[in-house]
Amino acid sequence: MSKVLIIGAGGVGQVVVTKCAQHPDVFTEILFASRTVSKCDKIVENIDHPNISTAAIDAEDVPALVKLMKSFQPKLVIHVALPYQDLTIMDACLECGVHYLDTANYEPKDEAKFEYSWQWAYQDRFKEAGLMALLGCGFDPGVTSIFTAHAAKHHFDEIHYLDIVDCNGGDHGKAFATNFNPEINIREITQKGRYWENGEWVETEPFEFKKELNYPNIGVRDSYLLYHEELESLVKNFPTIKRARFWMTFGQEYLTHLRVIQNIGMAGIEPIDYNGQQIVPLQFLKAVLPDPGSLGDNYVGETSIGCRIRGIKDGKEKTYYVWNNCSHKKAFEETGAQGVSYTTGVPAMIGAMMMLTDQWMKPGVYNVEEFNPDPFMEKLNAYGLAWNEEVGVDLEV
Repeated sequence: MSKVLIIGAGGVGQVVVTKCAQHPDVFTEILFASRTVSKCDKIVENIDHPNISTAAIDAEDVPALVKLMKSFQPKLVIHVALPYQDLTIMDACLECGVHYLDTANYEPKDEAKFEYSWQWAYQDRFKEAGLMALLGCGFDPGVTSIFTAHAAKHHFDEIHYLDIVDCNGGDHGKAFATNFNPEINIREITQKGRYWENGEWVETEPFEFKKELNYPNIGVRDSYLLYHEELESLVKNFPTIKRARFWMTFGQEYLTHLRVIQNIGMAGIEPIDYNGQQIVPLQFLKAVLPDPGSLGDNYVGETSIGCRIRGIKDGKEKTYYVWNNCSHKKAFEETGAQGVSYTTGVPAMIGAMMMLTDQWMKPGVYNVEEFNPDPFMEKLNAYGLAWNEEVGVDLEV
């Protein structure tokens, strides 16, 4: 049906290319590209697809991106590299007449700041070009937003309180490692938190608020309030929400390592001089930490991510919990990647499928919750991320 260009050969990219290759009727030709083409080559060695190739690309180089796109002529780019590269890839897509999908919103290199304003500003340009950009089509953001849209469509007249809860109950056996790009992960969790309440953002200190929440098949875990990007689009697209928060679990050993990293300056994003060279401490730390793509082997346990929602249906208060649990072991057996990469990569493939089959397709820049959630929810069950729901439960939040 369509050619697709996948940019980024980390753990998520490995899942995306593996899952796309399982559907050659939709993804008829795949070009898998990364700064280091040998990483792409190694991944595709084990993938069965009639038309798959690899290429080297610097995703921050617009002319190089344009050259690659004009040569391959994809219908869609699936961007699963770094959030810094969102805008350069969007610029290249506009120049080449290619649709766009990503899993994380843009952030500048020199500031740990996450917001959709930079990408939403492309709305008119994509609409005028007759192209679509789908933002944040991973799990969180992504599936959590689709869960919210599903709840709004089928369970509530008004959503009032939304809590997104993210637990990794797995064990990779490492003293300290991040489950996705260490540079992005550490920037994300060490910035100040914030949540939406009564029409405004309330700022918090990092890890200021903690709750003990119970997760299906995992049990009780310490959960901390963070800021996460999907909150921004969800409160915009569901204006009845009075409060929206995001919670993520962290073990005490992880937090101890993180405090040490911060205290000794290794979480810094400003360049420093080292033996006459400019280096960014956090980028150096990334180079010595375990590669998230290498964590899948012997990774036990599972993730549990979902939405706990309270609102009104037919004039009565209602509670609703929808979630997915993903086994690290099963994810690795299927794709060679651990569960956190799997939960991001599978929705990216499904979103691309929705666009290429015209189930989700209209010119402009959109977040996933702006489309019909039903066919996406069906594909989650079919393609490895089955979801569960409970009504009338104690939400604990």
